[in-house]
Amino acid sequence: MARLVGILVTALLLVAGVAPTATATTATTSADATPLTVPALTNWMAQKGEFTFTRATRLVVAPDDPAARRTAVTLAQDLRAAGRGDVPVAAVRGTGRPGDVLIATAPGRSRALGAEGYELRVTDRVRITGATTAGAFYGTRTLLQLLATADRIPAGRTVDVPAYPERGVGVCACYIHITPAWLENLLRDMAYLKLNQLLLELKVKSDRHPEANSWGYYTKEEIRRLVALGDRYHITIVPEINSPGHMDPWIEQRPDLQLTDSDGAPQPSRLDVTSPAAFSYYTDLMDEYAEVFTAPVWHMGADEYMLGSDFAKYPHILEYARDRYGPAATPQDAFIDFVNRVQAHAAGRGKQLRIWNDGLTGDHTVPVAAGTTVEHWLNVRTRPSELLAQGYRVMNASYSLYLIRGGFHMNTASLYGQGWDPRSFEGEKVASAAGITGAKISLWPDNGRGETENEVATGLFLPLRYIAQTTWGSPRPDATYAEFTARATAVGYAPGRADLTRPPLPDGTYTLRDASGRQPAVQKRITRTADGYVTLTDPATGRCAETRSGRLTLNTPLEPGSPVTQEVCSAASTLQRWQLTSVQGGFHLTQAITRMSVVLTADGRWVQYPPDQRPPTVWTLTAPEAAPKATPEAAPEPAPAVGPAAGPQKGNRS
Repeated sequence: MARLVGILVTALLLVAGVAPTATATTATTSADATPLTVPALTNWMAQKGEFTFTRATRLVVAPDDPAARRTAVTLAQDLRAAGRGDVPVAAVRGTGRPGDVLIATAPGRSRALGAEGYELRVTDRVRITGATTAGAFYGTRTLLQLLATADRIPAGRTVDVPAYPERGVGVCACYIHITPAWLENLLRDMAYLKLNQLLLELKVKSDRHPEANSWGYYTKEEIRRLVALGDRYHITIVPEINSPGHMDPWIEQRPDLQLTDSDGAPQPSRLDVTSPAAFSYYTDLMDEYAEVFTAPVWHMGADEYMLGSDFAKYPHILEYARDRYGPAATPQDAFIDFVNRVQAHAAGRGKQLRIWNDGLTGDHTVPVAAGTTVEHWLNVRTRPSELLAQGYRVMNASYSLYLIRGGFHMNTASLYGQGWDPRSFEGEKVASAAGITGAKISLWPDNGRGETENEVATGLFLPLRYIAQTTWGSPRPDATYAEFTARATAVGYAPGRADLTRPPLPDGTYTLRDASGRQPAVQKRITRTADGYVTLTDPATGRCAETRSGRLTLNTPLEPGSPVTQEVCSAASTLQRWQLTSVQGGFHLTQAITRMSVVLTADGRWVQYPPDQRPPTVWTLTAPEAAPKATPEAAPEPAPAVGPAAGPQKGNRS
């Protein structure tokens, strides 16, 4: 009863907008109570006694178990990040001593534990055993959660095995750049929750095709660092270049590759699937991505190719299909032909193909190549049960699992109440989980300026924890959503997660000078926003710095070199929010949405540029003597979202 009261109190605090301390929800008074984790432990067998973490605790591995040692080293790093000090990794044979954490890989237990399961035994020491490195790693994530707020863990045992092999998050960073620091936070939280797949639709800055490098891209070095972190945390990062539709970020400057209709009008977002040059261009980009992405998977999207149009406007597509597949062929067959040629290219490089489902309308006579995984998000004529019966692996990527910037957010409370699980697709619930790889939530930037990264992170808190729960174990471990919310809050965030909501200076009026000293100083009033950025107000005019000029993409000014202007202040405008970052010699100013930094021109104008195109201006900030000293100030931690915003809105990226 005491545990239930604690959980419900926490839930009420969350509804009231108060972030409770984790200790309010993790205390257990009953010896047989199951410790709180996400995903929940479904078969915990309580025993007498407890484990106590002390300064003498060691992470113990057998000398001949290098896989366990790697897992122990990662755990030691995360314990240090969690404030637990430097816990030594010791190569010791035997059972260790009280207070030790023993980590082992036992391939002979693969039948019981599978590829990712583990056994956790808690007595006066902790024993974590996995049949694989991944299994042992997930056992350490449970241990981190159990140690999140207490030194003592009640004795007991669990064998914890995931229900689905793919437990994922999809992020479209394809138009609006998302900072690597934000993605690194996401990876840490995903690993903490035993999620194992990050699907990234994004643009890597191309050396082979510089004409494709419109802003929004990532450098190859940024991707290598991200992939290395994913490898460390057993998360497969799957890259995607959506094709043959939604290709405008890559072919805007390549009209020769664009689909042209019967009136001669080019379609800048669509590749011409009949063009050998278009196919070569796309596969060349695939090969370049393989230089930095190590995943054995390639996602080609293949959704919404004829969005807002139809094949009748492109008669040469039908001609192409009939030339290849005979007089009964349909225009859709040319589209499937393109998918299958990409699949063959991927397979030749040891990679499996993934596509979205909405192109599989049933209007084609050519089947999709065997071995292709279909991500089902939209209710079309070809049902998930049909795809499964045909032998395709199917991932649940339902529209109900979407979070759209400034638009529809998955209703986590409603899904929890329904007991939603990965068998529940758009338009159909299948009886068996056989062939279903798992599920993912998807983050789309349809209204790019609708929310900042920090606001997205807050709204993602509970959806991320629910997808982890329902893909690993029971979709309803607690009787009510309020209890699950409290469970999630008790577990908290992953250790090592960077706080991106704390500006490095307190509010106040500052004199800004560029570090070179070539331009006159300006004064700005710096004020922290609710989501952890700052506004820059001119004290003389009362107007705020904003970037709004230049061509808009997804309602966002992403044109490098566009000016920063002074506009009427609006608390609702995300384009008036800036990130202030400490660097050597001063600070950088970066726009919260466009992720471009302020560059001071020779004639004193402020303009925005990607940091690899023009070095950001380094600013020195001096506060008047009466103002607080320019030292870091703690900012309140945003409470996790409890009631995701609703309101259906189509989730395309056009």
